[in-house]
Amino acid sequence: MLIDWNNFTPWTALAGGALIGVASAIFVLFNGRIAGITGILGGLLRPKLRDIGWRVAFIIGLIAAPFTWLLFAPLPAIQIDASNTLLAVAGLIVGIGTRYGSGCTSGHGVCGISRLSPRSIIATVAFMATGVITVYVVRHLLGA
Repeated sequence: MLIDWNNFTPWTALAGGALIGVASAIFVLFNGRIAGITGILGGLLRPKLRDIGWRVAFIIGLIAAPFTWLLFAPLPAIQIDASNTLLAVAGLIVGIGTRYGSGCTSGHGVCGISRLSPRSIIATVAFMATGVITVYVVRHLLGA
């Protein structure tokens, strides 16, 4: 494995992770809710009147974030080396896994682990193990 030292950005990654952690903590302190994206979006699919506003604001914030970034710096180049079909299948598999796992990496990995939730710790270990196994199979066994 080689590290691309020219594009290795530990300080910006650390700052981004800290911002996500602080935002999640503020969200749970002031709203009493977990900042799990699938739960927030899922709540809009079966809305309750008092629940709609903050959920819509959260989703708008997610969509607006890259445009806000553009005010200060260009967006990083994105290169995806996969077909649209493979991306759609992968998205479907992630969606099914999110449903079976009762949450996503943001809900379990960021918010659940910080609350020392055993269910979230197990779910995050499962996410990570599945990712490691998938990369190993795709890169080393299938040679892709």
